[in-house]
Amino acid sequence: MDFGMDAQVREIADRVEQIFQNDILPRNGEYNDAVEGGDLEPDFLGDLKRQAFDEGLWNLALPRLADDEPGTRMTNLGFATVAEILGRIGWASEVFNCHAPDVPNMEILQMFATPAQREEYLQPLLHGRTRSSFAMTEPDVASSDANNIATRIERRGDTYVLNGRKWFATGAANPRCSFLIVVGVTDPDAPRGKTHSMVLVPKDTPGVEIVRKIPVMNHVEQVTPHTELKLTDVEVPVSNRLGEEGAGFLIGQARLGPARVHHCMRAIGRCEILIRLMVERAGKRRTFGTDLRDYSSVQDAIAESRMALEQARLLVQRTAWRLDREGNKLARKDISLIKVAVARAYHDICQRGIQIYGAMGLTNDTPFADALAQARAFRIYDGPDEVHLRTIFRLEEKDGDGLNYTKDYLGR
Repeated sequence: MDFGMDAQVREIADRVEQIFQNDILPRNGEYNDAVEGGDLEPDFLGDLKRQAFDEGLWNLALPRLADDEPGTRMTNLGFATVAEILGRIGWASEVFNCHAPDVPNMEILQMFATPAQREEYLQPLLHGRTRSSFAMTEPDVASSDANNIATRIERRGDTYVLNGRKWFATGAANPRCSFLIVVGVTDPDAPRGKTHSMVLVPKDTPGVEIVRKIPVMNHVEQVTPHTELKLTDVEVPVSNRLGEEGAGFLIGQARLGPARVHHCMRAIGRCEILIRLMVERAGKRRTFGTDLRDYSSVQDAIAESRMALEQARLLVQRTAWRLDREGNKLARKDISLIKVAVARAYHDICQRGIQIYGAMGLTNDTPFADALAQARAFRIYDGPDEVHLRTIFRLEEKDGDGLNYTKDYLGR
């Protein structure tokens, strides 16, 4: 396995790093002030997007772009390096049209959309002219088991009628979001795994109601808010279905593999900043007449954080490497491994950083409190830890080599 960057990836990463250092990081405060004031896309953000587009640094996370679609066609492994850079600041990914949930939505549109759907829904996303949302999770059922999803998609002639409630539909309340990808039951009597389908729903369709922006750990994300939706007799043409009827689970799995790599590498990028802040704090602070850096507990906290992060990075890189060569299905265990490992590393690094910063770590004067909320939520999003651990266990049983280890190694 070679996780090194070739010349093309290195050049792209260097150019992204340059834009990040020169144009994104210096405007982070300005961006946060604009969003707090209700301007979700300040003028300078549009200027940066046009710059990235004109320089060919666009759609970096999409390896399967068609010849007439703008982008670089980076591999999953190649983009992992870039995602780590962009993860340092939450809005950096949008500059390069690499933000969630639009990237995984574009991926499934690339794989399953009809030519008409690609023209109406995919092309505007690829050019950054609109935003989208993915509506799967529901408040009334345990959505970690997707078979529980109860929103009804009932066919009436050439029309589907949707009824149900959704929440954690990321970005649905953003004014620029123009459509939803909704998961629901099309045939409750079908065999398990074939009961659900996905349909494309324009957000302005009658019956689509935004109930609220959901606070997460007492914080409401403004740009990509986690949104609660109510769907009441929402009518869309059958031609808005993605893929075959009953293929909802299959499409969903195709969406999650690369998306988890992206999430994990962005989290690793954020953790790099957190560790550097911990080191700086330890070198500048004194307590009881001793530099903080000289306490073994502080040294251990930073060393443990570095070890956990390097292990997580290598695991994510291997997963991306396998996705590029073998696809989602064969990399399934790796995908679950990184989801759990990175979430735990992220969470633990935040906890250690708060201890090193003391009371200041609990405030908004540092990124640790916000990062801790994100890290804790990370252990729920895209399937809670327990679901992925069960997947890992089942695949570990299945992946045995047929040897009798009790007999061969214990002599019994």
